[in-house]
Amino acid sequence: MKSLWMRLFVFFCLMIAPLHVYAADIKDVRLWTAPDHTRVVFDLNHHIDYEVFSLHSPERVVIDIKKTRMLHQPTALNLPDPVVKSLRYGIPKKGVLRVVLDVKEKVGMRSFLLKPMHNKPYRLVVDLLREQAKAGKKSVKVAKQKAAHEIVIAVDAGHGGEDPGAIGYNGLKEKDVTLHVARKLAAIINSKPGMRAVLIRKGDYFVPLKQRVRLVRKAHADLMISIHADAVRTRTVKGASVYTLAERGVTADKVAVALAAKENAADAIGGVMPEARVDDPMVRNILGDMAKRDSLNSSQLLAESVLVQMKKVGTIKYNAPKRARFVVLGALEIPSVLVELDFISNPKQERKLKSAKHQQRLATALFKASQNFFRRMGMLFMEHSATKANAS
Repeated sequence: MKSLWMRLFVFFCLMIAPLHVYAADIKDVRLWTAPDHTRVVFDLNHHIDYEVFSLHSPERVVIDIKKTRMLHQPTALNLPDPVVKSLRYGIPKKGVLRVVLDVKEKVGMRSFLLKPMHNKPYRLVVDLLREQAKAGKKSVKVAKQKAAHEIVIAVDAGHGGEDPGAIGYNGLKEKDVTLHVARKLAAIINSKPGMRAVLIRKGDYFVPLKQRVRLVRKAHADLMISIHADAVRTRTVKGASVYTLAERGVTADKVAVALAAKENAADAIGGVMPEARVDDPMVRNILGDMAKRDSLNSSQLLAESVLVQMKKVGTIKYNAPKRARFVVLGALEIPSVLVELDFISNPKQERKLKSAKHQQRLATALFKASQNFFRRMGMLFMEHSATKANAS
């Protein structure tokens, strides 16, 4: 009997041995390309210990992960990208998985672990930062491009990259709809003399909320439209809605508060270093109460103009703009609105949101709303510029 128990004990030890060797599994690897960096994300089933460092001649970024194995060959990576040429991995020593990223240029690095949240597993995020000098030159060029009588509209496509936003019944992702509509809106704006669009997100990559605010300011925008698509459990709910920023201390209704909390969670889902979440001093010290009040009133006028035009395209959920503390609307000196195009959770509306024709109608409505807002504000620069262009 004692011998039987001994054999069972040995068998049990052999069965659980691999669990001690591999404390975690990499279940997926994804890559997102932004203008100034490339982000590599590893999905994990457990917390890990890791080290990231660079090697030169040729340039490589090395990620050593202890007691971890790669469950599947990463085949879905969109390679090569502007920074990463290839990804390979191996086991240089017992208990260490080494992932090597062959890169095209010398890059800066930042990395951090994210805990499970919002249906996302443990994630290791590695950002490969391109040369800051190049990015700086580009930003200076953009700043110099604004003409004396040019109207600049910042178009912000919500979510992106690691953050898909809401997902429809048939799998349509909010991040894709918002980018399609944003690009169509930007094309309309850029076709008008005296007007220029700045896309805050140009592709499928993640931009932190406060970075979006900084980009709006850097563009010297005259107004900002942040584009989203809503979702709820009840699949029959439909209709567009428009939101502006609520002043600190002002009570917003429960719907607006809940939506703001969901949209403000984008940083946690998309992947932002915890220590990078800092207050924007501009939000605290914005030009004085009078200027802040004037900007909020302008945002209200813009929101009302958007609702008028959106009614011509489809159903409206709320007949008046709502207010809440949306982080992305933090450029208080610039009239800004957040537009929920419709409920992607409604299968019928999801099909409409997927349609290129309907996306074009939505983009046209947002443009007309912006144009009417500028007219109400007395900013007739587009007509002035068009007259000059025709005269020349």
